[in-house]
Amino acid sequence: MAELTVPGDAVVLDGPVPGDPLRLLSPLTRALAREGPAVVVRTSGSTGRAKRTVLTRDALAASSMATAVRTGGVGQWLLALPVHYVAGVQVLVRSLYAGTDPVVLDPAARFTPEAFAAAAEELDDPVRFTSLVPTQLQRILDPASGVRNGDAVSALKSFSAVLLGGSAAPPRLLAAARDADVRVVATYGMSETCGGCVYDGVPLDGVSVHVGTAGDDDAPRPGSARGPGPGRIWLGGDVVAAGYAGDPEQTARHFRETAGTRWYRTDDLGELSPDGVLTVHGRVDDVVNTGGVKVAAGLVTAVLAEHPAVRQAMVLGVPDAEWGQAVGAAVVAAPGADRRRLRAELEEAVRARHGAAAVPRRWAWPEELPLLPTGKPDRAAVAGLLG
Repeated sequence: MAELTVPGDAVVLDGPVPGDPLRLLSPLTRALAREGPAVVVRTSGSTGRAKRTVLTRDALAASSMATAVRTGGVGQWLLALPVHYVAGVQVLVRSLYAGTDPVVLDPAARFTPEAFAAAAEELDDPVRFTSLVPTQLQRILDPASGVRNGDAVSALKSFSAVLLGGSAAPPRLLAAARDADVRVVATYGMSETCGGCVYDGVPLDGVSVHVGTAGDDDAPRPGSARGPGPGRIWLGGDVVAAGYAGDPEQTARHFRETAGTRWYRTDDLGELSPDGVLTVHGRVDDVVNTGGVKVAAGLVTAVLAEHPAVRQAMVLGVPDAEWGQAVGAAVVAAPGADRRRLRAELEEAVRARHGAAAVPRRWAWPEELPLLPTGKPDRAAVAGLLG
């Protein structure tokens, strides 16, 4: 596959943007005024080498239009994420297409409910949107102290939609949002799809979802059947990126075009319900081989996160002298939870759902999961906690 050519006026985001993120609005306006590659976003590289994803003008336009249709209109955006990641730069892109002025939450400061409430006060459009990661939402709705900031909760309720992505949101957090009348939309996507392209399990207009077999390397074909049970997720449509800059091998590995549809081969496992709702189960390669039994870490994490006393959870395989690998779980418990009792209940829940081999043998109880700048859990740091 030929190497992608990136025009000199494309906005290249290889790392944190110093100073005011709004200074990107002018170069973004120029890049979006012509066809072809407009933005290059460097992926986090949390599970491998970083890649430079090339997003075209047409892909970004399709994503913005589909988001506006799903959320009910255009409005003013609050930028609360680093602008060099796709969810952050998309706030600027959507603002340009909407013709509204975004408000910026200080990117150099730690996210706090107080800062969020103050930034929301600067919005002057009654139709307003923001994108958050689960940890940010949790600091407002489910703080470790157990005491909410009323101004921040009121600010959240003023948004027409709060797009939530970056990592899976705990059921406890989504329930807290519903109870507080906050219009949260759980999104699934990645840099290669211009960010979230599946909202609350349902693909945006113009987006297709296919679930093949776990090792499926072939792009979906017209009339091809979905794989039985969990399988590899493919995402297709106009929102799919052009490929990776300077890496034709990885572009060929992950991107396909069949019957006029461009597809992205994800590294995630999921399944589709009969009515087309997608459930994501974690990464294809996120399997723990413990004593010869393969355990899907994502499925175990989902069981732990269902418990009402669990605020956050992550499951990993860790080296073990006896079993080769052991299932390890890092769990952030709700304030006041009895950890001994909680561990016993979690072990029983996992055993009942997935068998004895899936029960975590190593446990860590941090106050919060360590995070990457993207808001995703830091796998290496979590592995260190599990020893």
